[in-house]
Amino acid sequence: MSFDLLLSPLAFLEHMLGSVPHRQVMEEYVSWWEREGRAISWAVDQSGTPWLRMFDRFGRRTDEILFPPEYWRMLKKGYHAGVVWRAFEENSLLPSYLLGYITAFYDTGLYCPYIVSLSTAAPLDKYGDEALKARFLPMLLRKDESVWQGATWMTEAGGGSDLGAYVETIARPNGDHWLLSGEKYFASNAGAELAVVAARLQGAPQNVRGLGLFLLPRWREDGELNYHIRRIKDKIGTRSVPTGEVELKDSLAYLLGRPEWGIYLILEVLNLSRVANSIGSVALAQRALAEALIFAQERVAFGKPILEHPLLKRQLEQRFEELKRAFALAWEALVLLDQVWRETPRYSDDYHLFRLVAHLAKYWTAELAVQSAKWNMEVHGGMGVLAEFDAERWLREAMILPIWEGTPHRQILDGLEVMERKGAHRLLFQRLATHAHPQELEEVASKVEAHLALPQERKEAEAEELFRELAFFTSKTLANRR
Repeated sequence: MSFDLLLSPLAFLEHMLGSVPHRQVMEEYVSWWEREGRAISWAVDQSGTPWLRMFDRFGRRTDEILFPPEYWRMLKKGYHAGVVWRAFEENSLLPSYLLGYITAFYDTGLYCPYIVSLSTAAPLDKYGDEALKARFLPMLLRKDESVWQGATWMTEAGGGSDLGAYVETIARPNGDHWLLSGEKYFASNAGAELAVVAARLQGAPQNVRGLGLFLLPRWREDGELNYHIRRIKDKIGTRSVPTGEVELKDSLAYLLGRPEWGIYLILEVLNLSRVANSIGSVALAQRALAEALIFAQERVAFGKPILEHPLLKRQLEQRFEELKRAFALAWEALVLLDQVWRETPRYSDDYHLFRLVAHLAKYWTAELAVQSAKWNMEVHGGMGVLAEFDAERWLREAMILPIWEGTPHRQILDGLEVMERKGAHRLLFQRLATHAHPQELEEVASKVEAHLALPQERKEAEAEELFRELAFFTSKTLANRR
């Protein structure tokens, strides 16, 4: 087996997909990262949390996030290449997420601004009225330095999973717009020109049915700041995306879609990011294996490179196969998403199938990223724990991926819900039937049906083992389909 495919994100993508759309664009993007981006990314990570300058010299509130100039050049590179605009110009998410894979191979955190910008543009395009779209959507689709960024802010201090209980931001109607008051505790891509924000409509019930999705500009019409950044979070990794605490005080916003559709729109936004999290997790896992390979080829122990020792070579072979299976699962989630991302409530069976596969992919690939980064550190030995080299960075970055856009617990429980209520597992087994071993398929299907018939408490308590087995079976079957 040749391990050289691990060294290039584009070579691996071509191996897995056969051909890559816009290959010249992708090749130029990879070349830029190798030529300039890697060094900028390393310097940004080593610099730590960016500084928030809250006031100008006259005491006016500015909330300016300060990165070195090279950071902004690195950030804009992906926007120019088309991480947002290609999805709308080509009516397909595939090129956008392929650029995201390459980005995440080099800098996992940087993929976050790109996907939350796409996740701002998508609901604006689907659910904004014509005047709102005409005013704001072109800003997000620009191809030059003036491009605007988006953000998706749902989480408040109580947590992100139980939105029905913990979203305390209130939206009050005010003519043709709304006024939002509250706080967002984990606001990634703080400082974005636009954000989509979850808020409770004034007088609405204290559950998920009372939530709406709102478009929030950074500036009011008079040029004043429309929201304030309290501070930037000091995270262990993903320092290339500024995550802050945001204060909303009668902040002007616009309701997207029907009020009764709010929770569905919020979940649509999250699902775009969950698939990106899966794609980014596989890319980080590939980067970790690539770093381990490079080190193992050069590190000599007991008279030969450690890659030539049978145990380590077998470990790398096994992890390479795991990487391929994980990519097949993440890519399936993306292909299904690409088929349904234009749907609105009420959704089709294809959408419910997508949801289940997205939950499986997010759960499975994030853990793969952690284990791959951990193994890379082990291969490096003592060198792996030193901050001056990259091995420890990939582990820091990887540890965030299981938490972003819903923890493993959330993926498991939401996956159970879509199987129970929508029969999504049956749709999945139908899709896999042609390529799965019949007896294995029957055994997995029987286990799922038996589990769904358990009493509720047991069903939840014992769900992870079933979900893990279903994810493994799905990823293996999809990889065998190639």
